[in-house]
Amino acid sequence: MKTDFLPRRRFLQGSLATASLFLPSPWAWVWAQSDGAVRLLRAPKRALVVGNAAYRSVPALRNPGNDARAIAGVLRGAGFETTLVQDATRREMLEAIEAYARALAATKSVGLFYFAGHGIQLQWRNYLLPVDANVAAAAEVAAQCVDVASVLGGIRQAANPMNVVILDACRDNPFGRDVRVEQKGLSQMDAPTGTLLAYATAPGNTADDGAGANGLYTENLLREMQVRDAKIEDVFKRVRLGVRRASSGRQIPWESTSLEEDFYFVPPEQLKRLSAEAEERAFREELEMFEQAKLAAEPATLERYLLRYPGGRFAELAQLRLDAVLAARGEKRVEAAPSEGNPFTAGSARVAAKHRVGDRFSYDVTDRLAWGGKATRLDLVVTEITDAHVILNDGLVVRDLLGNQVRTKGGQEFTPRQDHPLEYAVGKKWSTRYDVSVGGVYRGTVTMDFRVAARETITVAAGTFDCFRVEAHGINRRRKGPPVDIYVTRWNAPGRVRSFVAREELRRTSIAGHVKDLFSERLELASFGQS
Repeated sequence: MKTDFLPRRRFLQGSLATASLFLPSPWAWVWAQSDGAVRLLRAPKRALVVGNAAYRSVPALRNPGNDARAIAGVLRGAGFETTLVQDATRREMLEAIEAYARALAATKSVGLFYFAGHGIQLQWRNYLLPVDANVAAAAEVAAQCVDVASVLGGIRQAANPMNVVILDACRDNPFGRDVRVEQKGLSQMDAPTGTLLAYATAPGNTADDGAGANGLYTENLLREMQVRDAKIEDVFKRVRLGVRRASSGRQIPWESTSLEEDFYFVPPEQLKRLSAEAEERAFREELEMFEQAKLAAEPATLERYLLRYPGGRFAELAQLRLDAVLAARGEKRVEAAPSEGNPFTAGSARVAAKHRVGDRFSYDVTDRLAWGGKATRLDLVVTEITDAHVILNDGLVVRDLLGNQVRTKGGQEFTPRQDHPLEYAVGKKWSTRYDVSVGGVYRGTVTMDFRVAARETITVAAGTFDCFRVEAHGINRRRKGPPVDIYVTRWNAPGRVRSFVAREELRRTSIAGHVKDLFSERLELASFGQS
């Protein structure tokens, strides 16, 4: 498939705002926020919390009642007008969901729906069980249970500014052998626009009800929701880390998000822009903490970084290292079930394949600024692998273990950067910042914002690939000369190719009011071989 390059929209509000998103505690009171984030803070907030425990025909549960009451209390403390429904029949659940959706539409509130109880999946659909569910065959599930689609459909029609849907319902099939389902737990679904959809564990897996007053997932969620200054996506990243470590990898929460703005359960006391000096100090503090953690042989140092910077500029790299450390200690982490054939998701993929010496990648490189220029060939071969780096062509090019550039064939070198994620899912966003030098001489600082924009099939000389399309915009603030805008589009097929399939980059600046393209290049995979 031929894809023409066009600079795409900026995903955040520029480098200054991006740099301030992940501040450590000394700087937590000064935040640069978009107008949209401020509007969310000022918007009314409404929640529907359902906890079903006293089931009549299937095993009762210990914790959903406690979980629902505790969540409702925290939400009320955070300013949500909250409706708590416990041990609800199907009729009561549907009536509560319909009333919730009507209220969202009427008030244009930020919405949050939480469910604790039994849930199952059937033919890729997720169903929440009312306490009066009495299902004798799979054909009866739709009529006796509540389809999660009914919640999401109400949200779509409400057209309110933002929604959170939390499903602590990933338990064993309560019907046992009487109702056979294709997979355990819940099925993967993509979050609707402006929504964060959260599961207690990865799709296709189950979560324990818990032995204490609250389930493991909600116990962590309650704690993290009450942390001041924590962005909502960082709340769930911290929950994921806490549950993973407490369960030794047997339960790992999962989220799908399409949020465009930041939201806080407990917002910063003040919203201000960072000064350039404060921004620089905050970045250097994060970089120093990551440098101390990046080759750690024990998890504590990495966990400290990830708890302080859950959405940080090096969080993907820290997660990769933590995976390796925990695997070496015997962790058997759960993975999301395959989603092939699931019509409700574009799917997700985790970077699992490790580079091996002898891997080769050949690219056709087209300079789009050259008049009538023909593609040249770039051949890359993995010649060495260290604990931190993949060496290509005996050092001509160096990458880290996620594929981020450390040194280019042109001689540019970079401080740690994360252009590549550890996990791919449509809607995933992340940021990075790094310094550029040549021959040890500082040349500039780059900030970049990335988003997985779509999943699509592309065809290049090496074949046809099912790819995630990643889009990015950034700014290079050079030591000399005006800033340069950078636009990147990249296609990756994680699990199949250990390098990118295609990549486009445009660098553009403005000189005396005139826009000038400095660089425009497309690379397409011509052939590859992997050990």
